[in-house]
Amino acid sequence: MSSEQLRDEEEALRKQIRELTSEQRKEYYRLEGQKIKDPDTYAVLNWFIMAGLHHFYLGNTQRGVINLCVMLVGLVFLPFLPIVGVIILVGIVIVELPQLFKSQQIVHAYNNNVMRELIHKVKSDNA
Repeated sequence: MSSEQLRDEEEALRKQIRELTSEQRKEYYRLEGQKIKDPDTYAVLNWFIMAGLHHFYLGNTQRGVINLCVMLVGLVFLPFLPIVGVIILVGIVIVELPQLFKSQQIVHAYNNNVMRELIHKVKSDNA
């Protein structure tokens, strides 16, 4: 999604939040404070591209573990087979670098999804 589409989606979600009852809104904002992620934190973690820390931050544990393991394999190969180690590490950078440049959009999409889920949750809990 483009940044504009994400903003439009967020505005539609905010409208749904305003339409909640006061009790539902209170519960929504309590939950939102626990689940919404900061784009700047994601970007900082993404600077450690090869470690995959940004995947853990958004709860994508499986991809984070894979990224971390591949990085460790690359580091293990580095002293013994430098070419293989460098190829592995460069491969990780090539795969992960686009996420650094799209970090704002990635977190915005994640947060919109969290908002959508929380709206559904507070509506169904109070139904």
